[in-house]
Amino acid sequence: MSDSKRTERGQGGFRRRRDSSAAAFARPDRDELKEKVVHVNRCAKVVKGGRRFGFAALVVVGDQKGRIGVGYGKAKEVPEAIRKGTEHAKKNMSSFQLRETTVPHVAIGVSDGGRVLLRPAAPGTGIIAGGGVRAVLEILGVKDVLTKSMRSKNQFAVVNATMDALRKMRTHAVIKQLRTAEGDELCNMGFDR
Repeated sequence: MSDSKRTERGQGGFRRRRDSSAAAFARPDRDELKEKVVHVNRCAKVVKGGRRFGFAALVVVGDQKGRIGVGYGKAKEVPEAIRKGTEHAKKNMSSFQLRETTVPHVAIGVSDGGRVLLRPAAPGTGIIAGGGVRAVLEILGVKDVLTKSMRSKNQFAVVNATMDALRKMRTHAVIKQLRTAEGDELCNMGFDR
């Protein structure tokens, strides 16, 4: 070890000074993530001495540029449940395709009892949504959209249904690319376009 990196000798040997090069390993995309707590559920377990409470937090994390993740955390305390939910959401991030400030086309997402309709809107419309759908779309970076939650009011089901609708989204360029690839495949098989 060079003398420039050494400092005084302590109980456990030489200690290293922290270099500025450690900052190079920090992931810049983690710092700009926004998080939103959609719902905190309280659950009680009745025991001999009274009730023991547990908490479950549904958290949405995203960069407002098309990447988003949903997490669910459980703990005895609310902050710990939110922390666990946030970590889970960061591990499950995925990217979605948007068209400027809105969604590319109409889509219906279904998950458990939840059913959500997403419809593109003109610029300046805003996010016409409530509850879990609004939280997901704001964190995703959508500015103009019309939505309708049609079945369950369970926040977990509604958020997952919104994610399902977003997974079905395709931009015009992607659809065109898929169609040309499919047409080329048919030509190779001997069929005309």
